[in-house]
Amino acid sequence: MAMVTIDGRRVEVDAGTTILNAAKKLGIDIPTLCYHPDLAVQAVCRICVVDIEGQKLLQPACAFPVQDGMVVYTNTPRVRQARKMNLELLLARHPQDCLQCVRNRNCELQALAERFGMREIRFEHELRGLPEDHSTPAIVREPDKCILCRRCVSMCHDVQAAGVLFPSRRGAHTLVTPVFGRGLDEVACALCGQCIHACPVGAITERDDTERVWQALADPNKHVVIQTAPATRVSIGEEMGLPPGQIITGKLVAALRRLGFDKVMDTDFTADLTIIEEGNEFLKRLKEGGVLPMITSCSPGWVKFGEHFYPDLLKHISTCKSPQQMFGALVKTYYAQKAGIDPKDIFSVSLMPCTAKKYEADRPEMRDSGYKDVDVVLTSRELGRMLREAGINFDDLPEEEHDDPMGISTGAAAIFGATGGVMEAALRTVYEVATGSELPKIDFEQVRGLGGIKEATVRVGGLDVRVAVAHGLGNAKKILDLMREGQANYHFVEIMCCPGGCVGGGGQPIPTTMEIRGIRGAALYEADKGLPYRKSHENPAIKQIYAEFLGEPLGEVSHHLLHTHYTPREKYPAVAKAVCGEAAG
Repeated sequence: MAMVTIDGRRVEVDAGTTILNAAKKLGIDIPTLCYHPDLAVQAVCRICVVDIEGQKLLQPACAFPVQDGMVVYTNTPRVRQARKMNLELLLARHPQDCLQCVRNRNCELQALAERFGMREIRFEHELRGLPEDHSTPAIVREPDKCILCRRCVSMCHDVQAAGVLFPSRRGAHTLVTPVFGRGLDEVACALCGQCIHACPVGAITERDDTERVWQALADPNKHVVIQTAPATRVSIGEEMGLPPGQIITGKLVAALRRLGFDKVMDTDFTADLTIIEEGNEFLKRLKEGGVLPMITSCSPGWVKFGEHFYPDLLKHISTCKSPQQMFGALVKTYYAQKAGIDPKDIFSVSLMPCTAKKYEADRPEMRDSGYKDVDVVLTSRELGRMLREAGINFDDLPEEEHDDPMGISTGAAAIFGATGGVMEAALRTVYEVATGSELPKIDFEQVRGLGGIKEATVRVGGLDVRVAVAHGLGNAKKILDLMREGQANYHFVEIMCCPGGCVGGGGQPIPTTMEIRGIRGAALYEADKGLPYRKSHENPAIKQIYAEFLGEPLGEVSHHLLHTHYTPREKYPAVAKAVCGEAAG
């Protein structure tokens, strides 16, 4: 232990604790910018500098470890002057377009400028004129807004293992960019959007599709249907000023109706459908000697990552589409028939916690209805902007129910949004379908929580089914490498691209930290407990769609509409493109 004095107050902490964390124990808020609680320490912005007795130079509180007897000052004139100087230097090279920026009023740089009363900048304002990157349907990069904190680099390399973003060049010419300065569409980017959560400013954002939705809502010839993903019901409240983890399902439905959507349905319905199809696919592989372990397929960021880095393992991925895409295919077939609406007049919108869903909806495979199955994907942040623009106040809204016929769902579908939730939902159904017996215990705590990799063995009939759960692509990589080496002794694996699962998706409200992910996930398990049906195969609406339209799991209709295939991609697309171009020349 070490006894430290900070601003005249003593605190005892573990030896090696940073000054920043020691100060937090005393309730002293040292400002930071490049620091992020879930990422490796960068210590490049120097906003958190402090004065230490015996030290000639100011030191970064985020990286400097305490020692017994250390005396620290966090608010001396020298400290304040240094912090303001560093802020001025950053602001001198940062766009002054806060009113037009998507991060306005939720920007860490802007908040610091206000905190330090930055009313003038003594340095000449000079932008670098770096080109923007709009190459993907999911993510937009604006390098002129980048403050070189390197948080996105740490997220991309250390957490997500994609290794797409790098610091390039040196000194004043440094920039963060994909290899060779290429667009994100030319590199092996999973489009997970975790870099957006890491970015303290607006240098990386989701592509904004709100105007396309406003136009559809205003078109009298369009029947506009929206589906709401499991994780959004415990996060969208944050966009409206509520604390994390508030379950606002009914108010969300009411808000969407007031925006003008003709039907508000539930992605949870097709999450239940996914479990029926995926569960039966797993049992078929198990009985007939199919490719095992089978890996879940509902996370499009993980699927794209697998296509780039593990094309040899694509045969392990379930052929089931994600719940979003199953819904999109059914809304323009099953629902169109029941409602007597021409599919060309249906405008299908999904509310998702995920940026990669925008890419998934644009995949050429996702047109099995004869039309583009999902026309527009809105992230939680985009819907938040629409709700604020419309002046909708959640406090004044009643609790309303989703619309039929795809509005009834179960607790198993609700927990899809948390890491381990898909596995738990699948096990609830697989066990009862395989054995014909009721589960003795419905909750599978072994696969819950924020552990990077979770393992469990479940007795199903006469077989011990070995399962694993990984969230975050860095953790997924560990399992996939074991599979590639023949050392993964599993039957069934759940992979979620984003840390924490969909509750931590790249399209969720900012901030999204591991602590907030845990709160949102816990709320989904609470929602599960409160629903009348907790197993996907008990959903009466699922039984109805099989009776009326699909026929049977893995049948001809479901094979056409609800299943898909995957495409091997280059591990380094930009390099391959450059080499091919040179060879052709």
